Amino acid sequence: MADGRNIGHIVALEGGVADVRFPGPLPEIGNHLVALSDPEIDIEVATLPSADTARGLVLNPSPELRLGLAVHDTGRPLTVPVGEGLLGRMLNLFGDTIDNKEPLANLPRRSIHGGVVPLAKRRVESEIFETGIKAIDLLSPLEKGGKAGLFGGAGVGKTVLITEMIHNTVAEYEGICLFCGIGERCREAEELYREMEAAKVLDRTIMVFGQMHESPGIRFRVGHAALTMAEFFRDDLRRNVLVLVDNIFRFVQAGSEVSGLLGRMPSRVGYQPTLGTELADLEERICSTDKGTMTSIQAVYVPADDFTDPAATHTFSHLSASIVLSRKKASEGIYPAIDPLTSFSKMLTPGTVSDRHYTVARAVRNTLAEYEELKDIIAMLGLEELSEKDRAVVKRARRLERFLTQPFFSTEKMTGNPGTFVRLEDTLTSCERILADEFADRPESDFYMIGTVDDLERDQAGTGTKTDAA
Repeated sequence: MADGRNIGHIVALEGGVADVRFPGPLPEIGNHLVALSDPEIDIEVATLPSADTARGLVLNPSPELRLGLAVHDTGRPLTVPVGEGLLGRMLNLFGDTIDNKEPLANLPRRSIHGGVVPLAKRRVESEIFETGIKAIDLLSPLEKGGKAGLFGGAGVGKTVLITEMIHNTVAEYEGICLFCGIGERCREAEELYREMEAAKVLDRTIMVFGQMHESPGIRFRVGHAALTMAEFFRDDLRRNVLVLVDNIFRFVQAGSEVSGLLGRMPSRVGYQPTLGTELADLEERICSTDKGTMTSIQAVYVPADDFTDPAATHTFSHLSASIVLSRKKASEGIYPAIDPLTSFSKMLTPGTVSDRHYTVARAVRNTLAEYEELKDIIAMLGLEELSEKDRAVVKRARRLERFLTQPFFSTEKMTGNPGTFVRLEDTLTSCERILADEFADRPESDFYMIGTVDDLERDQAGTGTKTDAA
């Protein structure tokens, strides 16, 4: 002990792991250690390998890190500030501002390791969280107070889709929006901040980032820090909270790096043996209570488009809706590249959604499934060899496929097409009219990148020729 503080010294360094020997009592697992250096170096205790040694993850290594460096045990876990003063700010894991504005006022702090809400205190919602994106609201409706995942490989549009959801939902959402960037590129963080500011929703938004270049310990813990802030607004201020995460796979990846640094034996496909537990510790904190709802939309990178990858399969089990993005759809020019036959939502059941919604969604899915089965025959024999009934199904399905594309607000500058927000009722009406073959005389290309079928009637004079998707 020195000055009443529990002081130890670093006796071993390997990668991002430090062994600290304490002559006095050992710190607990999860405690926050601070090196007595300038700048300060933060270490989180991960294991206790011997009776006098704590092994921890170095969160912000610097050239000052060396053997023999004195380390102070704070006696508590990592904490982050909570309160309304966070609104409109961009923060890191430690709650420090990274938006070049004035530092935060003195705010109360809480441990990043929040407890899971008991089942008896949870509340289940049966209300749709409308996004204004036709393909999602029709075929994979999100649950208010639930968790939704956007699954896809590299370059199929996960970040664009989650940015569009932010644009569409935050402006109308009567609550707090918290964006958590795990392993984000610096460019994406900066662009998102500017978009939030332009949309005039920054005053109800908090952004927390553990960026790509930072240590695995920071990327592993930033999700927990963000949820601590979200829980404060839900439980203490009784506000509804929308949590957006990009990207959950980076959390799993950081956990794998941490596990390797600590010398644990890898499990299937090289992931950490504790993958399921670590993911559950994060995901199970996202829930609704009698005090407020917490809705989450998460992007999930799928390595090599392999949906049997453990990171993807473990994430699937926690979600109420899964939106699968297809590289094949993207290559055909279908944007958003949502695969309607592999995406699902537990909300799309009779009694949860309206009878009309269920009937239309089922009819659309069946039509697209029939078309998928006929594709092999078309490829071998040609469309002309199909029966008249099957040809009608194919034409109907191709119109629906193109109708479910949508111009986004977030891509207006790149495409030149103004974005559209489509109400669920308008989507249902449009699909009913397409299924009834009201537009059998219109070419398929007319349905590409429109809002509702009312746009077809406005374009009757032939203005605004649309590009056909392959």
